[in-house]
Amino acid sequence: MIELEGVPELIDPVMVAAFEGWNDAGDAASGAVAHLDREWKGEVFAALDAEDYYDFQVNRPTVWLDNGVRKITWPTTRLSVVRIGGAKPRDLVLVRGIEPSMRWRSFCNEILGFAHELGVEMVVILGALLGDTPHTRPVPVSGVTSDADLARTMDLEETKYEGPTGIVGILQEACTHAGVPAVSLWAAVPHYVSQPPNPKATLALLNRLEDLIDIRIPLGELPEDARAWQLGVDQLAAEDSEVAEYVQTLEEARDTADLPEASGDAIAREFERYLRRRDPAGSPETATDTGSYFRDLSGGPRPQAKPKPEGTAELESTAEPQDGQEQTGTGGPEGPAAADGKTGDEPDGTSKGKPDDTSQGTSNGTSDGVGDTPED
Repeated sequence: MIELEGVPELIDPVMVAAFEGWNDAGDAASGAVAHLDREWKGEVFAALDAEDYYDFQVNRPTVWLDNGVRKITWPTTRLSVVRIGGAKPRDLVLVRGIEPSMRWRSFCNEILGFAHELGVEMVVILGALLGDTPHTRPVPVSGVTSDADLARTMDLEETKYEGPTGIVGILQEACTHAGVPAVSLWAAVPHYVSQPPNPKATLALLNRLEDLIDIRIPLGELPEDARAWQLGVDQLAAEDSEVAEYVQTLEEARDTADLPEASGDAIAREFERYLRRRDPAGSPETATDTGSYFRDLSGGPRPQAKPKPEGTAELESTAEPQDGQEQTGTGGPEGPAAADGKTGDEPDGTSKGKPDDTSQGTSNGTSDGVGDTPED
C-alpha cells in the first residue's frame, strides 16, 4: 500500500536511484545519491518494508543508542524528495538503498508504483563497475538504455548486454516494460582500488547526471576529496615500480583508445560542459576535473600503506579474482562497449561482488542512508 501523505505536487520530477552491493563498486553510485540528498536536504517520505526484501543474515540491522535508549536501524530502501530552485525549478525523487536479497520483481513494482503516483517523467539509475581504467585518467561513464528512441534522442547507447545482471539491470527493464523512460549511468572504477570510498567516480557520475537532465549540482567538497584521494593513491603507486609500470601500460592503452575522440567537436562539447558547470563567480567547487584512479595489478605485490589524506584507498592485489567479479557477460556495460574501449565488462558482474563487501556496504548504508528510520 503506497501512502504519499504530505508529499506536495512535484515539478517535472526525475527519479534518481542507486543501490549498494553488486552494482556499486567503490560505493560510487550510492555516494552520488547520498551527496544529492545531503546538498539539497532531502526529506524522506517513504521506506520499503525490510521484511519483504532483505535477508538479515546477509544485510544485518544495526543497534544504536538515542539518549540512552537502544534502537535498531533495519536495512532497507528509502525514498526522499528534493527541490532544485532557480529559473526552471524541478524536483528529484531520490531512491537509495541496498540491492534486495529476494523478490526482485515485487521490489521493482513497488518502486514503479511510487514513480507513477509521483508523476515521474524519467528514471535514472546509477551504477559503478570494476574495469581496466587507469586512475590517472578521467573516470569513464557510460549511459545506456533499453529504449531505442530514447537512445537516439539523448545520445545514449542501446543495451546489447547478455549475461548475469543486478538490480540496476532488472529495474531498468521493469521501467521499460512499464513505459517509463529509464537510463542507467555506469562509472568504471579501477579494479585495483575497488574499496570505498571513491569520490572521483562519484564526481564523474554527478557530472554526467548534470548533462543528462540539464541541472547544476552543488559539488561542495567533493572535488577536493577526489584530488586528495588521487594524491594518496599516487603516493602508494610511486612506492612500487611494478605498480607504476602497470599504471603506465593502462595509460597507454587508454590514450590510444581515446585518440579518435580527440576531435574538435569533442573538445568543444567538453568546453561547453565546463562553462555550464562554472559558478558565476568562478568558484573552484564547480570544476569538472575528476582527478585520477588506480588500477589492479595482476598478481602484483601490494604496496605498504602509509598515512594519506582522508578519502584515499589502498592498492588491491588481483592475484586471485574476487567472488562476483567474473566477467561472464557479453555486450559491455548493460549494452555498449566498455567505457575503456574494450568489450565484455558487465557493470553488475564486475562491481563490488564480495559477500563481505555487500554486508559492509549495508552497515554503512543503514547508518548513513537517506534519512534514518530507527525502528520499523
